[in-house]
Amino acid sequence: MQKILETLKLFGWPVICGLLAAFLFLQNQQLQQAADQLAAISLERTDSSPPGFAEVIARAAPSVVSISATSVNIESVERAADDQLNLYLGERASLGSGIIVSEQGFILTNLHVVDTLFDAFDTEVTLHDGRRTPATVIAYDSENDLAVLHINMDDLTPISVGKNSNLKVGNVVFAIGYPRRNIGQSVSQGIVSAISSEPDGSQGFIQTDAAINPGNSGGALIDREGRLVGINTSIFSESGSFEGIGFATPAHIAINAMNEMVAEAIAQNSGYLGVITGEALTAQSSQLFFGVDSIRGMLVESVDPGGAAERAGIMPGDVITRVGNTPVSSGQNIMLEIRNAKPGETLMIEIFREGQLFELPTTLGFGQAVVIEPKEV
Repeated sequence: MQKILETLKLFGWPVICGLLAAFLFLQNQQLQQAADQLAAISLERTDSSPPGFAEVIARAAPSVVSISATSVNIESVERAADDQLNLYLGERASLGSGIIVSEQGFILTNLHVVDTLFDAFDTEVTLHDGRRTPATVIAYDSENDLAVLHINMDDLTPISVGKNSNLKVGNVVFAIGYPRRNIGQSVSQGIVSAISSEPDGSQGFIQTDAAINPGNSGGALIDREGRLVGINTSIFSESGSFEGIGFATPAHIAINAMNEMVAEAIAQNSGYLGVITGEALTAQSSQLFFGVDSIRGMLVESVDPGGAAERAGIMPGDVITRVGNTPVSSGQNIMLEIRNAKPGETLMIEIFREGQLFELPTTLGFGQAVVIEPKEV
């Protein structure tokens, strides 16, 4: 019995120490697992948190452009005789904003940004990256104060469109536009102050306290994800300056109207190549210009900057020898082929340059477009 007790004393402490060590090891493992779970939860919360303001604005900023328009209106009236009035026209430069909504070059803005007498639209668009190009007003909707412009340019960044049904009073929004000349693009922050309803229950104007100043018209109202929720349209003011009450056309109304206008404008307009040509080449002129008498077609004298021809690679001095499957024999021959095509269609145009023939895929644009206003239903 004495030997048993001595044996327990000899081995008892190591056993107790081993059990204690095992307990501590298991507890440490449990603590480590708990720490890993907390870290995963924290990371998940970080990943799901909304992006910062700078990131949101950076997403939408490249899609908002500056629009310079020359407004032609009656400046004065003179009575030359009892039955004769002389009208004197004057030009006035205006500045507004627009939103790129398609990689095909369609820009949405307010009609009052580009509106002018006799629909004599003269506009130029400046992109966020500094590129400039003439713009064609292809359609407008006076009821909703909307206009659609088209530019012939590559590498465009269309804006992402949000769902207005998710927009609530109190949501943070940002107004992006070009409020003054020589300032450049600017951003103001606010909230959705109110959302009006039409008699049929549909959404009307969005009211916001984000600053909308002269020049911001036609710019973007975006949400916390950088998505378009409205087109900045007007302000309510008794002083003429911003007083915290601005209005925007909901994005879904503007986009639906734009889609209808674009479809009708395409249907009503012919494709536009954007070249000026001389007379059709004869054996004599072919010999004179190229040293051989066999070249037939139209000699290109100039191309529109940013137009369909320039974008396809057609240059002054080229000879257009074929459009589609039709050999070119006269300027009327070219015009007939182009007019039978629609804006956005791609034609294969064959040219003669430096002794060689080239085929260039050419996507037609809008030229002197017929302006279409949606019909009232």
